Amino acid sequence: MTSVDIHLLLTALGSVLLLVALIVSRIRMHPLVALLVVCVGVGLATGMDLAEITKNITNGAGKTLGAVGVVIALGAMLGKILADAGITEQIANAILRRASDRLIPWAMTLVAFVVGIPMFFEVGLVVLLPLIFSVARKLEGRERFKGSAYVYVGVPVIAALAAMHGMVPPHPGPLTAIATLKTSVGPTMLYGFIAALPAMVLAGPLYGVFISRRMTTRPEQALLDQFTLAQQREGTGKPAGVGLGAFAALLPALLMLVHALSETFLDKGSAVASIAEFLGNPLIAMLLGVLFAAVALVYARGGNAEHLREAMGASLKPIAGIMLIIAGGGAFQQILTSAKVGDAIVHLTQQFAFPPLILGWLIAMLLSVSTGSATVGIVGAAGLLAPLAGADPTLNLPLLALSIGSGSLFFNYANHAGFWLVKESFSMSLGEATRTITVVQSIVAVVGLLMVLILNAAMPLH
Repeated sequence: MTSVDIHLLLTALGSVLLLVALIVSRIRMHPLVALLVVCVGVGLATGMDLAEITKNITNGAGKTLGAVGVVIALGAMLGKILADAGITEQIANAILRRASDRLIPWAMTLVAFVVGIPMFFEVGLVVLLPLIFSVARKLEGRERFKGSAYVYVGVPVIAALAAMHGMVPPHPGPLTAIATLKTSVGPTMLYGFIAALPAMVLAGPLYGVFISRRMTTRPEQALLDQFTLAQQREGTGKPAGVGLGAFAALLPALLMLVHALSETFLDKGSAVASIAEFLGNPLIAMLLGVLFAAVALVYARGGNAEHLREAMGASLKPIAGIMLIIAGGGAFQQILTSAKVGDAIVHLTQQFAFPPLILGWLIAMLLSVSTGSATVGIVGAAGLLAPLAGADPTLNLPLLALSIGSGSLFFNYANHAGFWLVKESFSMSLGEATRTITVVQSIVAVVGLLMVLILNAAMPLH
């Protein structure tokens, strides 16, 4: 390692500490402003031109808003339509009727597991927020329940979505590792499911029960009112059946699943695969979900069109701040990436000798933690280990891909968009968000590595 590498690593560490200090100290700076201040500080500390600093900030914020912000906005609209039509309440009541208080986290894990197969973490969370809030709001009204019902219900969802996102194709991370290492989707998917199950159980229902008793987290009232039935459903027309409503809620996930299956079983150049790719794009899938819900749950049932438009517009107000803070997180991620912090991490890992499966996890973890991008972690780790993968015929490549994907999940913190989505959606402090999403994803990552090592010992590929 060179002195430049050490400087970059210290800058990355210092930037995170400064961000925390600005937000939690007496200054109490708004997270968006704090993120932008830290971005400028990182740029200056790493010798960037002033024009390059502003370019990285705007590009990072814009890229994140384009990838996540519009999808979150559409998800808020879909959630509002479902809430006003009574669908969210019906599904929540069905879960509460069929599951005791102790089984609710397990039921939510199962729901998130199914939704998480095709959906990105952020998209899946946005889709499931109305259900999380509806179930938790009813649960917190029970006298015997202690702690935060929202953490109790939400942590299992976060764990399941994170495990599926990092470990199981067709999510972009595992697919990228598979393509770079030149291995197969089928075995990687099988190993991914096997590793994801214990990871989501330990990090979800089990950890959720433990941590929820020690927290009092409750989302802002405006967001609760939007996603639950605190508001009058005037002008929404005749009540819809729960079957139709559930289909409307799951339509985006189904479209993404069709895309996932087409990627696995169809030639990329075929017309059917192209159509599936278009329909399964998160933005298009969410748009079609909103349109279907509007037509099936409102227009077709004599609902008021003006009321629908007002409701969809009102749904954006509580999440506007969330989207901007996520954009700030994207800017922070971009400035760290452009500063070549990832290169310094690579040079650091080259100083040590680890078995390939552990090395892949470590490189992906360090790159993801330092740059705020799981994708950077996966691409960097897979690229570095690709020559070794090609030269060692005894190396289990599907498990190496799974190890890299698991490592990219570790310590999701302030330079990750998902961290801010969870923090702001549940109105958490930095400490509360750290005890939930950061710890949850770290548990998933560590369990994923342990499962990789167990699977490799049990059935090595020769």
